[in-house]
Amino acid sequence: MSSPWSWWIPRRSSRLLCGAVVASATCLWLAGCLYGFAGGTLPNVKTVAILPFDNDTPEPRLTAEVSDAVRQALEGRLGLRVATEATADAIVRGRVVRYDPDVPQSVQPGLGQVKVTKRKVQIIVDVEILNQRAGTTVWKRQGLSVDGDYDPPAEQDGRKLALAKLVQQIVDGAQSQW
Repeated sequence: MSSPWSWWIPRRSSRLLCGAVVASATCLWLAGCLYGFAGGTLPNVKTVAILPFDNDTPEPRLTAEVSDAVRQALEGRLGLRVATEATADAIVRGRVVRYDPDVPQSVQPGLGQVKVTKRKVQIIVDVEILNQRAGTTVWKRQGLSVDGDYDPPAEQDGRKLALAKLVQQIVDGAQSQW
């Protein structure tokens, strides 16, 4: 091949290589089409009823805060729709067993007085997820303890952290049963 255009003429080996690349890319593309994203839902569960958590603590707002946080997590992270208890595929129920907003974490010694520089909120709950259609318990945890650190006097920051940890534990527990 002494022609100046000889580099342009495809060689047999490059045609085979090109065919192999096209075939591989097509197989990968087809395999990707068969895969779908289900949004992390529980099997055979599309709707959920979140019953208000019972509250054994003197903090009345916890019932609404815990129930709202769980609802948002199950809707957003697991893709479940909220329904009434009579029509839901699954039911989430629980009890706030203990709430301690003032657990010292870090102290700074002083002259004649100790100064607390960091505190934590601690929440302990019992929670259960029931598959109402199958009549089985999907996930159950008693004495689930979560906490959230905060710098005094920002107790609300610690409570938000504790609630975030709580819903993460519930979502992880529900997903672990697949």
